[in-house]
Amino acid sequence: MAQYFSLHPDNPQPRMLAKAAEVVREGGLIAFPTDSCYSLGCHLGDKEALDRLRAIRGVDDRHHMTLMCRDLSDIAHFARVDNAQYRLLKAATPGSYVFILEGTKELPRRVMHPKRKTIGLRIPDHAGALALLEELGEPMLTATLQLPGDEAPLTEGWEIQERLDDHLALILDGGHCGTEPTTVIDLSGGQPELVRAGRGSLAPFGL
Repeated sequence: MAQYFSLHPDNPQPRMLAKAAEVVREGGLIAFPTDSCYSLGCHLGDKEALDRLRAIRGVDDRHHMTLMCRDLSDIAHFARVDNAQYRLLKAATPGSYVFILEGTKELPRRVMHPKRKTIGLRIPDHAGALALLEELGEPMLTATLQLPGDEAPLTEGWEIQERLDDHLALILDGGHCGTEPTTVIDLSGGQPELVRAGRGSLAPFGL
């Protein structure tokens, strides 16, 4: 059974964040709220946790995982970013976006697209998610919490518990945070290319 914490959406409780970070470091898979919808998260270096995450989502290694970061310096450490890309990232973060970029050697090969060597990167505009990343002290590997066959992501803590209790180590219930996923922008080819329209505005990219 998953542990279940009610996380304050604006002033997240430090002891809950500390426990969640500990769970992630120890290989646990968690569910947590963001500025778009709930996400699944695990430690970047844990292969077994990544395999469990992909199994829950029903995706293979060609599905772009998202590395959720605290700030632009984290993104620059794990992705190749030129000056033009950096300006776009700076204008649009934090926010409800995932950016597809070429990964650096700091990333395990298993988390990148097997042919393109790309990964999704994101800086959420959500107090709880950012505080969790700060407590963890490093980015976290994540994916939208949408189950195979569902038309929308799960958005209530009790529903997540009801459907995934045996598959998660911890659920951080931050209340309803919507069902509209992030906007996904591919920057790996130089010019911004829309992959998925979502909650993030397209205005910063001229799309």
